[in-house]
Amino acid sequence: MDSSSLHITMFPWFAMGHITPYLHLSNKLAKRGHKISFIIPKRTQSKLDQFNLYPNLITFFPINVPRVEGLPQDAETTSDVSFSLAPLIMTAMDLTERDIELLLIQLRPQIVFFDFTHWLPKLTQRLGIKSFQYLITSPITVSYVRSPARLRQSANMAETDLMQPPYGYPVSSIKLHAHEAKFLASKRNWEFGSGVLFYDRLNNGLILSDAIGFKGCREIEGPYADYLEEQFGKAVLLSGPVIPEPPNAVLEEKWGSWLGGFKDGSVIYCALGSEWKLPHDQFQELLLGLELTGLPFLAVLKTPIGFDTIESAFPEGFKERVEGRGIVHSGWIQQQLILEHPSVGCFITHCGAGSLTEALVNKCQIVSLPQIDADHIFNARMMGTNLKVGLEVEKGEEDGLFTKESVSKAVKIVMDDENEFGIETRTNHTKVRNFFLSHNLESACVDSFCQKLQDLIR
Repeated sequence: MDSSSLHITMFPWFAMGHITPYLHLSNKLAKRGHKISFIIPKRTQSKLDQFNLYPNLITFFPINVPRVEGLPQDAETTSDVSFSLAPLIMTAMDLTERDIELLLIQLRPQIVFFDFTHWLPKLTQRLGIKSFQYLITSPITVSYVRSPARLRQSANMAETDLMQPPYGYPVSSIKLHAHEAKFLASKRNWEFGSGVLFYDRLNNGLILSDAIGFKGCREIEGPYADYLEEQFGKAVLLSGPVIPEPPNAVLEEKWGSWLGGFKDGSVIYCALGSEWKLPHDQFQELLLGLELTGLPFLAVLKTPIGFDTIESAFPEGFKERVEGRGIVHSGWIQQQLILEHPSVGCFITHCGAGSLTEALVNKCQIVSLPQIDADHIFNARMMGTNLKVGLEVEKGEEDGLFTKESVSKAVKIVMDDENEFGIETRTNHTKVRNFFLSHNLESACVDSFCQKLQDLIR
């Protein structure tokens, strides 16, 4: 390492949707000669080795996840448990504080990236290390829900107040539906590990960290980053879109062969993230909606709660009716490579940050189906309302439920070459894709990000 190289420790929340983006960013930083010490649950490392493109600079430091009553024996990340048990994973992560302190004393990094471990800034301050709250959640979401302006306006997160943006919010067109505001309001009293409320955990990091960071670029997320910088009085950095590098792998033959049996742009790929389990009735509506399109589809979904296998949760007669043109898979899949396949013409996504980036840099059309997660909701609104690169599945205003008809309708609109809305979203998607893939865009973003990290430690 030369004098301009940084030594960064990554300590993401133990969820694959957070760990993977942290690793993608680590690759961008290692490419520029920075050293990365990546803290990870021990048994999870094997899932990520193929994505470590710079093993000479990115070193995994596997740690044991402490046992917590109520967690399954081998649970390490939120993908190992149901949504309701996620707070216990956070409790287990909090119990690593002493181990992390000893590890940081040994490693002596200059900066530690974290997201939900609210105790980390005080720990790093004692050790003379900078803390950097790098959030997978978008600045659009954080500035809407947790800005000081929001807290002054509605400290108790009143449902009616949440229907409108806080004072000074950059874009007034992003608004919530009734069921979404109700969900965000209810989350105010959500205990998220070790007796700490979720929003308090997030706010402690925002207030105590040396700086805040997000994935994004000035052209899209800049106004929200500037708003947060003004609100919190500290640097808010954007790392660029962090487009994943091609993995050190090829698409599994079974998927490549199946996709290869259909014409270009004809297959629907549906994936709602590594953690979320749909209620059984919504699971069935989604599958029936995919069937209703009449198009071939590959759906990657978690088995609904109360069922031992995913097939046992299928609608009656569904498997036989879609034989040969529809697959429902419950395990891990090479999403990045699936989306690159020419047969895939539509991506139904939960609007996780990583999935959206992968969608935007590929040619498939985007259908948004956000689940009960603040960031997914705001990402979907950004895609549909601001960028107009996709279409959100219609849901009930009060109950937030979708139907098979609303799923099928959204897919058919975006995949219709002659539909005016489909043409508009296709055109806008192409513009955004070309922008993201334009020469030097991401390189310039990451270089600027690294320079600002250097400024932070001076």
